[in-house]
Amino acid sequence: MSKICQLTGKRPITGNNVSKSNRKTKRRFIPNLQTKKFYIPETDQWITLKVSMAALRTIDKKGIYQYLKQLERKEGIKFI
Repeated sequence: MSKICQLTGKRPITGNNVSKSNRKTKRRFIPNLQTKKFYIPETDQWITLKVSMAALRTIDKKGIYQYLKQLERKEGIKFI
């Protein structure tokens, strides 16, 4: 299962664990993804998306329909 947000495109990035002795080992920073079902009353349908918490906060602020319409205009990807 991929760890990529379907709306924002956030994905794991790499970095270093740095110990007290300043030894560095590779690590991954994984985004906080949640699988969530959304109801869109304008189209009377349910969709299931894997979204980051940043996208979820934006959806709470704007609404799912407005957010998807904005992404369609910006990215050209059809969600609905």
